[in-house]
Amino acid sequence: MNFRTLTTLTATLVLSGIAAQAQPAADTASIWTLQGENASISAGHPTDRFYVNGLRLGWTSPTNKVPDFLADLGRALWDNGQQRVAFDLTQQMYTPADTNARIPSPYDRPYAGLLLGNMSLLSDTEDTRSVLTLSLGLVGPGSGAQQLQNAWHNLIGQAHNQGWGSQIPNTPVIELLHERTWRLPLGTLAGFETDALTSLAVGVGDLRDYIQTGVTFRLGEGLNSDFGVPRVHPGLSGGDAFVPTRPLAWYVFAGVDGQAVGYDLLLQTNPFRSGRHVSPVWDVGEVQGGFAVMAHGMRLTFAYVMQTQEFNGQTGGLHQFGSASLSVRF
Repeated sequence: MNFRTLTTLTATLVLSGIAAQAQPAADTASIWTLQGENASISAGHPTDRFYVNGLRLGWTSPTNKVPDFLADLGRALWDNGQQRVAFDLTQQMYTPADTNARIPSPYDRPYAGLLLGNMSLLSDTEDTRSVLTLSLGLVGPGSGAQQLQNAWHNLIGQAHNQGWGSQIPNTPVIELLHERTWRLPLGTLAGFETDALTSLAVGVGDLRDYIQTGVTFRLGEGLNSDFGVPRVHPGLSGGDAFVPTRPLAWYVFAGVDGQAVGYDLLLQTNPFRSGRHVSPVWDVGEVQGGFAVMAHGMRLTFAYVMQTQEFNGQTGGLHQFGSASLSVRF
């Protein structure tokens, strides 16, 4: 499925689902989420390359515990849904395919670490989720990516990657991201609920400029408990907020998304950053599948992701990694 076909399919599903939106009930719980993504959870070889690892710790407020100025912004932007604010801290690390070379190939992905603080405003109706996120952070040695990877390799008895001395230098970054997800019920199959989650996201800033669209199909029970599994951006994410609608809610899912990438600091230079760079691919696609289980105020999710090339000359076929999260309501 190419990007144009995916965009057409998503737009068709979105337009078919636009209707008057009811507001869900208020939720008094806050939510903590711990998430990890790693290329070692992969059928590809080698595994320790490209997008190697992502870690995220996040907190999401109860509904309607939003500062007035943000609540006014949300009402101006979206439907009159239940609002939340969320904060999370994210670290990601990227390496070339050849991690044994002290001087990496100029045609391979640069070493890069990314540390971001993210603040989000969410608004949920019965069938939509809208999210506006402001991200501030740093690319470079100050992210701590090299230290974390070396410490982990020491723990498991694995040699250090040799080329971190060439990583992208410290560069401040900012990104504004707007996402919207539509939940479209599709009826039942073998007695189980089915739906389609269609998504559209736009990110701008000196970290990445991109447009992303995708669709995810789910089968299970209690699908209206959330809007899909969370992912570390720029992955296709349903977010951390969930409200179980039955004692045991669960689903399996499969989805596809495409990104039209205008700029990516982790691959390219800019007037404020020198150093290694490669030529990016403007259209990047992903296929993902997995499951989610919600019970006793907790949600456990897993997604297996296969991603097309992000830069010209990228080797090894589809890049593959796993993404797992645990969220707890308090």
